[in-house]
Amino acid sequence: MLSQNSHFVFTMLTIFLVLPHSIFSNNVNAQIPLRRHLLSHESEHSAVIFDAGSTGSRVHVFRFDEKLGLLPIGNNIEFFMATEPGLSSYAKDPMAAANSLEPLLDGAERVVPQELQSETPLELGATAGLRMLKGDAAQKILQAVRDLVKNQSTFYSKDQWVTILDGTQEGSYMWVAMNYLLENLGNNYKSTTATIDLGGGSVQMAYAISKEQFEKAPKNEDGEPYVHQKHFMSKDYNLYVHSYLNYGQLAGRAEIFKASRNESNPCALEGYDGYYSYGGVDYKVQAPKTGSSWKRCRWLTRQALNIKAKCYNKNCTFNGVWNGGGGDGQKTIHASSFFYDIGAQVGIVDTKFPSALAKPIQYLNAAKVACHTNVADIKSVFPKTQDRNIPYLCIDLIYEYTLLVDGFGLSPHKEITVIHDVQYKNYLVGAAWPLGCAIDLVSSTSNKIIVASS
Repeated sequence: MLSQNSHFVFTMLTIFLVLPHSIFSNNVNAQIPLRRHLLSHESEHSAVIFDAGSTGSRVHVFRFDEKLGLLPIGNNIEFFMATEPGLSSYAKDPMAAANSLEPLLDGAERVVPQELQSETPLELGATAGLRMLKGDAAQKILQAVRDLVKNQSTFYSKDQWVTILDGTQEGSYMWVAMNYLLENLGNNYKSTTATIDLGGGSVQMAYAISKEQFEKAPKNEDGEPYVHQKHFMSKDYNLYVHSYLNYGQLAGRAEIFKASRNESNPCALEGYDGYYSYGGVDYKVQAPKTGSSWKRCRWLTRQALNIKAKCYNKNCTFNGVWNGGGGDGQKTIHASSFFYDIGAQVGIVDTKFPSALAKPIQYLNAAKVACHTNVADIKSVFPKTQDRNIPYLCIDLIYEYTLLVDGFGLSPHKEITVIHDVQYKNYLVGAAWPLGCAIDLVSSTSNKIIVASS
């Protein structure tokens, strides 16, 4: 119950907030409601992020306080909504593709206060699905989405914010999200963690490096920088990011099967004879008559990763890519996505917990068991193996070990954190690129948006 004095103060404050700003100003043209003025400059910011994937589209709405702390939306730390199929399913009908996002846009508008919508940035990042479309189909779909946002939404957006997300952006946003949730942003770069995100089609490595390393950093083969300067929570970071296209978990299988040239493959589980499909290509997968071999599978995987590619810089990871120079920003490592998923299937990770400490050698030890098990018996040894992954358990474990040790140069006994979610306040939050994108947007645009909207 409010006391009599508290009730009076509350009533007067309510009256004050709803009265037009012009009443309290000598400027007769000042018509901005005071509530909007206060929220814009002193209270909160939101961001609307669309993740347009190959199988479906998702919208995330995040809400931040003035110190960039996440605020709840209802009972959750974010608003999330998804729809199927993905934009790429409408390759011949760009308008239908854009219209498929209308329910998500409506959902976002329901949770962001109307008076804040013109100050709320909206970004859409399309991933694998649109990248694979032929001709100008992807660009026509993106333009239809831009028109939808412009004509049917009051959110603040720019044409360049509705685009196909490149791997470098994805890796950068992942680093931001992870370090934000771990409350590392705003600290010295030495206190941040490196991230390795193993997706299906690509793998991204990101970590902060010193100013001295940044000044000596080379550019990649396309002339693009390996290192990007970022500013978060009053701190500057030199962020090394590289995305290895076609070296994700699912793409890696294809590269290894391709390396065996349709002959029997030592990575295939004994007793398996079938095909693996990826990127519209079918690869023959058959175990040798002598059974699979983790040692020969390791050799083939190193070939697929192009470990011995010529290095034009001082140090490289694999396929001739500069490794960033190492340093304190790489002391701790958080590995996500397939590292967690495959680890959970073989007991390295307990899915009761959102993360686990692990060592690369554990993936190799599990691989030695999997590679010597008949395909018909794998479930009895690793009962949590997903059915669709049964034929590929040997290759997946070998690939992850080889990627970490031979590719990224980690010691087999280096302790890393394999992670799915991060405990943030009273919530479990997925460390994924949309959150990092939201933080980047709000950090870089909030003041500009406020000026433009005032």
